[in-house]
Amino acid sequence: MLAPQSLLMWLIIGAFAGWLAGKIVRGRGLGLLANIVIGILGAVVGGYILPQLGFIPSSAGGDFIAATLGAVIMLVTITLVRRVT
Repeated sequence: MLAPQSLLMWLIIGAFAGWLAGKIVRGRGLGLLANIVIGILGAVVGGYILPQLGFIPSSAGGDFIAATLGAVIMLVTITLVRRVT
């Protein structure tokens, strides 16, 4: 189980990564609050999977990069799904 400090750090990193992902994929964001939520989800997914695969080192900077990549991928995917439906 994650320590409360670790969970808080993931939330902070995810929120900032979501904001940054919204800036990176300009025009595809879902609004500030939704981008932050997606960033938090991207932080969990990207921060867990990418270091496991050896793409990004497990460190604070690596976690931020993984969270941002996860959020960008999630934003692009959600935008594509919304266009299709």
